[in-house]
Amino acid sequence: MSTTQSERLRELLEPLVTSQGLDLEEIAVDSVGRKRVLRVVVDSDTGADLDQIADVSRALSAKLDETDAMGEGEYTLEVGTPGAERPLTEHRHYVRATDRLVKFQLTEGDELVARILKVDDEGVDTEVPGVKGRKATARRIAFGDIVRARVQVEFGRKDNKDNKKEEEA
Repeated sequence: MSTTQSERLRELLEPLVTSQGLDLEEIAVDSVGRKRVLRVVVDSDTGADLDQIADVSRALSAKLDETDAMGEGEYTLEVGTPGAERPLTEHRHYVRATDRLVKFQLTEGDELVARILKVDDEGVDTEVPGVKGRKATARRIAFGDIVRARVQVEFGRKDNKDNKKEEEA
């Protein structure tokens, strides 16, 4: 997709996504044979539910139908969320990943898996899980030291809400 088309689609669609209380994370146009697919990825601090996805999909579809932003020919519009193992590329992504386990690729070449505890303008405070019965350790990571970061899927971890309910019982 040309930068011009990408910029034009972003300018056209971002105000609609924002008006629905969501952030426009990504736009991609893929061609498979004669078919084209416009993928729009949206998110918010509280996540996006199916009703919000449906509402924004209808709004985007209507706007695209009244313009020639996708040019002539048929295309399929897909609207979704970033998924469980999303890469963290913006400050807001790190904030949304608070309390999540993240795999960091650091500038010095090291990899680190740690839980994000707090995010500020300069970096993240993390907790590195202990190995073989050792206690977890705190570690500060500056944004400038992060090459890549990706949320990790955790199976069997109880949510903080579940832990609080158990403590109250």
